[in-house]
Amino acid sequence: MANKKHKFIVNKSEEAIWEKGLRSEFEYRDLGIREATSNEFGAQVIRMTEGGLHEATGKHSHLTNFQMFYVLEGEAKFYFDNEGEITVKKGDCYYQPDGLIHDALYMSDDCKLLEITAPADFETKIY
Repeated sequence: MANKKHKFIVNKSEEAIWEKGLRSEFEYRDLGIREATSNEFGAQVIRMTEGGLHEATGKHSHLTNFQMFYVLEGEAKFYFDNEGEITVKKGDCYYQPDGLIHDALYMSDDCKLLEITAPADFETKIY
């Protein structure tokens, strides 16, 4: 039996809408999960704008119940408190616990990440 507070959706790649968002270096494609789950969950693809990311974005954290990333294309390097610098590439996945201070250090120009969160909308703290 389907969850009555969630609705079925299909998000077609040929109808993708890419938008600017939190950071100007990235474009975001909302996959419709926020709307389908009344903000319980979110899913988006994040891709680089032209040229990749070659300077740190600045230390920050997110207040979430769940946040994971799957690298769809390219590679990226991040700093995570208590973990140091981590490089991830196509096919890699990482889970980012609530409040973990981190920084995006580098992303190749072809980098694309799938981000899944709970809830869809969450607070970002800048340090």
